[in-house]
Amino acid sequence: MPLALKRPPKLNIFNDPIYGFIRIPEGLVYELIAHPYFQRLRRISQMGLSFLVYPGAHHTRFHHALGAMHLVQQAVALLREKGFEISAKEEEGVLCAILLHDIGHGPFSHALENELVRGESHETLSLRIMEDLNRSHAGALDTALEVFRGSHPKKFLNQLVSSQLDMDRLDYLKRDSFYTGVAEGNINSERLITMLSVHEGNLAVEEKGLYSVEKFLMARRFMYWQVYLHKTSLAAEALLVRVIRRARELRELEMLQSYSPSLRYFLFERKPTAPFDSRDLDAFIQLDDIDILAALKQWTSLADPVMSRLCRMLLERRLPSIKLQEEPFPEAELIRRRERVQQQWALSEEEARYFVFTGEISNRAYNRDRQNINILMKNGRVLDLASRSDQLNSAALLGPEVKHFICYPKKGVY
Repeated sequence: MPLALKRPPKLNIFNDPIYGFIRIPEGLVYELIAHPYFQRLRRISQMGLSFLVYPGAHHTRFHHALGAMHLVQQAVALLREKGFEISAKEEEGVLCAILLHDIGHGPFSHALENELVRGESHETLSLRIMEDLNRSHAGALDTALEVFRGSHPKKFLNQLVSSQLDMDRLDYLKRDSFYTGVAEGNINSERLITMLSVHEGNLAVEEKGLYSVEKFLMARRFMYWQVYLHKTSLAAEALLVRVIRRARELRELEMLQSYSPSLRYFLFERKPTAPFDSRDLDAFIQLDDIDILAALKQWTSLADPVMSRLCRMLLERRLPSIKLQEEPFPEAELIRRRERVQQQWALSEEEARYFVFTGEISNRAYNRDRQNINILMKNGRVLDLASRSDQLNSAALLGPEVKHFICYPKKGVY
């Protein structure tokens, strides 16, 4: 009787514009990607409101999570080739950890972090969602949770997911550079991964990869100033935060009616000081960019002049002016600009604060006080990157660089 032929495993692939075909392993990783929690990331913008500056930046957290997983696959294969032991269970764990590392992002990613779901960072929410998935998968994510928490005994696995040279950063720099068209962020992730090694349990970069790491840090600095902290994006995201704050205020005045159930829950029902529970989780996984965009469209017709104007400014891209400088702006300038808006739009002083405000931003390319980037020398010694790099001896790179900004309406635009 002839032997039955064993069916080869099904090959699941995504065609990615950055890396080409990304292979998806069968089993747990594939199940997680197909899960509604993960599919929600298709509706979460990777770069907040940056598309108002860079029209191509409409990619999502779904794209980024798959790309970061692909880079971890490459890193694991490379480290195995160099003789470092990584079991199949550990590989699955680190792939799940990087796949789910951003699953806790809310609408427009960082734009509304700690504003809509108050008291909960996206990292904390990611952990809560992973724990929920682990319960429903009978503990299959135990290793992934160890890696995500940074408690796995093989520290280099934790560092592939979260460090100053992790696969998360390698993907988002290259991906965001591609979608924005900002060439300065286009790093050579393949070269960096090829230079990876392990020394005394920690991730390290071989000495010949020093210049690639320098270019990576320079690219990250450029991308933050030119893209992530672009002043127009800052102004737009600041307006979006003020929409949420105004919504809460109008609800107290019983002037707000139209919004989705999940948005209503986090705006008005959940107490930020209360422990995050299963009801919170159920509401959060229903919340995405669509809820916010739909609310903005509805709220343009409100009688409240502050809310309707804020929403129109965002939807019609009639954004305020924004000035940046190294020193804080004097209080007198803030008062003068607010008084002008009060007179022009017949607003109270409190209402004018929604349109004229100050803040600060900071950028730090490399933090020596955090987990270092280790350079593995040819003689076997390990040195911190900053001690080996000529490029990292400036305050601009070791930072942090801090800038102050003021936002105010443009003349004649509204």
